[in-house]
Amino acid sequence: MLELKGITKIYNHVPVVKNISFVCRPGEIVGYLGPNGAGKSTTIKMLAGLLEPDAGHIELNGHDVVRGFADYKTRIGYIPEQAEVYPHLSGKEYLQLVGRLRLMPERILEEKIDYLMAQLGLSIDMSLPMENYSRGMRQKILVSASILHNPEILLLDEPLTGLDVSTVLIFKEILRAFAALGKVIIFSSHLIDVVERICDRVIIIDRGTILADDSVKRLRELTCQASLESVFKKLVQTGDLELSARNIVTAVSSEPADFYAKIRAEKR
Repeated sequence: MLELKGITKIYNHVPVVKNISFVCRPGEIVGYLGPNGAGKSTTIKMLAGLLEPDAGHIELNGHDVVRGFADYKTRIGYIPEQAEVYPHLSGKEYLQLVGRLRLMPERILEEKIDYLMAQLGLSIDMSLPMENYSRGMRQKILVSASILHNPEILLLDEPLTGLDVSTVLIFKEILRAFAALGKVIIFSSHLIDVVERICDRVIIIDRGTILADDSVKRLRELTCQASLESVFKKLVQTGDLELSARNIVTAVSSEPADFYAKIRAEKR
């Protein structure tokens, strides 16, 4: 069980994550949903050990991860928001580096890399430098690197970015299969429809604060909404989205004088 207790992170005297607490249980896919700037990536980076909380602490099975940080790092798989890799390395070389840092036996490592690359359609390109890869291809390498060592915990920060439809479908099934094996999975995203389809539970965060934490079904029932998107709109201060959309379309499709006359009339 992975637990956050009163986690806070402050940048330039501004708290971007404010006293957050929640529990992630084995076999559960937890969606971490919020608008840009809500604090999602900051939370995931603290869980991955890339940022240190300014307050609070993180526990794995009741033990503070800081006290056993080296062991904790071996148990996590992490997909960052940005597909940052070593561009001079080939996809295979990068995965070999990751596996060796995880102290994986060489024969097993090579077999897993070859199999993963074949399944993700990268066998032909896996020996080319990643500077020649598309964004989606780099994302496939990061997905492979996150699961290569069979981690207990998966920390996923916008993991579907750049992936083609087939790979997205495969990845969803990978998550379900890992959950069935009792893995702890945190899926951070702003893609509401994806979160609704694959997550057992959803945490909605905005401006560094948790607004809701429950199953999609319960959130819909409690807010009397038909979909997770409607729940999100109700909880997060998004403003009148339909009006904003109409105004944007009017602005780009109308003569400037007509548009500004319309805006002035609405303000009266």
